[in-house]
Amino acid sequence: MKKLIEMEKRRKKRKTGIRAKISGTQERPRLTVYKSNLYIYAQAIDDQAGKTIVAISNKEEKLSDIKSNIEGAGKLGEEMGKRLKEKSIDKIVFDRNGYIFHGKVKALADGIRKAGLVF
Repeated sequence: MKKLIEMEKRRKKRKTGIRAKISGTQERPRLTVYKSNLYIYAQAIDDQAGKTIVAISNKEEKLSDIKSNIEGAGKLGEEMGKRLKEKSIDKIVFDRNGYIFHGKVKALADGIRKAGLVF
């Protein structure tokens, strides 16, 4: 249990460093990722206005068949890309939220790139 707490502390420290450097705007929102054991969440945020533009999760009813694994994260990323394209957003700032850029986080980013968005 102690190891899990230490891992979370280190992730939050990385998150603070990342957030000090990046910020989202209406034209280029910050896309942040959160993952738990059961679900993957992503949202595009306009930090200047303090509002969420688009949010997605495999917890939603129509996306509940997507599993919380690497393949599922890729599918979720493609769907997020489609939703951002509907809002006329072509560029984003990717916020990995302190997670290491591999596995589910990388698959989500690749899915978003596959949908045609630029980081």
